Amino acid sequence: MGTKNGNRPKTCLIVEDDERLRLALAEALTGLGFEVRDASTVKEAERALLDDSPDLLLLDVALPDGRALDVLEVVKRISPSPCVLAVSGAAGPDESFELGARGVRAYLKKPLNLEELEAAVNRALSEPPDLTPHVKSAVGRTPIRGVEEGVRDTMVREALARGKGNRREASRMLGISRQLLQHILRKG
Repeated sequence: MGTKNGNRPKTCLIVEDDERLRLALAEALTGLGFEVRDASTVKEAERALLDDSPDLLLLDVALPDGRALDVLEVVKRISPSPCVLAVSGAAGPDESFELGARGVRAYLKKPLNLEELEAAVNRALSEPPDLTPHVKSAVGRTPIRGVEEGVRDTMVREALARGKGNRREASRMLGISRQLLQHILRKG
């Protein structure tokens, strides 16, 4: 799991205000092959995310200057978008639901068990998200063509961002030919 595209380590941004926990998480994720950066506030997380989008974002729900939802607003503006795991000892059901609706792939309760963390990271990075609930909720609200176009455009943008603009790499990630990708880009 430690490399991305075989040539560089996967990156992780840990956003956690408890210094001891942040250091323990950094040690655990480094052991899993990640290149780790960290932040302890929403403001620091925003700077780190805008500087270089990580592959994985491990995000504490309650931070000294805001909430995880504030950090997720920044995530919406960046590409490629990281895989997000949330961590909290006290998030309520409404906030947990909102985190899931905003793309958080897993929610881990404090105190953390490092085996559970490793399993959640492996699952989140290896399994595609279940889009079924999102698609079902769009029925009757969005024409099918709009859903198709939105998903296609998002996937193409993300693949190009992850491939650093390389169309061959983007087409490989999407499982389509370069010619089809060129066609999609011309239509868009």
